[in-house]
Amino acid sequence: MRYDVNLSLLFTELPLLERAEAARAAGFTAVEYWWPFDTAHPGDREVDAFVRSVSDAGVRLVSLNFFAGDMASGERGLVSWIGREQELADSVAIAVGIAERLGCRTFNALYGNRIDGLDPTAQDEHALSILDQAAAAAARIGARLVLEPLSGIENYPLKAAADALAVCDKLGRDNVALLFDLYHLGTNGDDLDAVISHHAARIGHVQVADVPGRHEPGTGALDIPGYLAKLAEAGYDGYVGLEYVPSGRTEDSFGWLGGRR
Repeated sequence: MRYDVNLSLLFTELPLLERAEAARAAGFTAVEYWWPFDTAHPGDREVDAFVRSVSDAGVRLVSLNFFAGDMASGERGLVSWIGREQELADSVAIAVGIAERLGCRTFNALYGNRIDGLDPTAQDEHALSILDQAAAAAARIGARLVLEPLSGIENYPLKAAADALAVCDKLGRDNVALLFDLYHLGTNGDDLDAVISHHAARIGHVQVADVPGRHEPGTGALDIPGYLAKLAEAGYDGYVGLEYVPSGRTEDSFGWLGGRR
């Protein structure tokens, strides 16, 4: 397995632009981020500074989220949010530009919550149109989108792997896949073994954190090394994102990896 560090949750004791270098110093060669800016359309100077922080550290950017709204207030994506198309389109264009410069080829398109007063069916139809456009933009650089089931947000409709895969099926694009996040799916009670057995070929990215607590593997009840071994046996050869909240210092949370980076 190849591992990357999610720098929106790890090394948060450092400013964002210093985290890639810290990941490199800890022995990692790949990183991922949620949307690393406060707005959907940051200025060129801010984008350039972010790109430099990754390239100067000598690490590879392997996954990047599109703008997902105000995450702190509970928003979880704009894909299905009617009326916020321009914000998402702006972030897609910027993300693709960043990816061209840094070699990233995976984008996480958070689906978005159900919104009071909006018809869920209309939201889903809107989401398919938006995803089609975003997938087309990603395809121009040979990239893909991943759809992520989430836990902890009642109004977020994708909770099981089957929910995300159903959207993929309706969309019908070969560059849209499942984000297999063991923490969210495990929290929601999904059958992780069944997902691996039946859908390994449809997994575009993997992320890990233990359940409960969302800390590093070994702090909860999930057999994360066992699931990763099954993924490898099933043919998954992509990156595994360390997307957990460290229970102590970030540097002390990597012991479960041994010498693997």
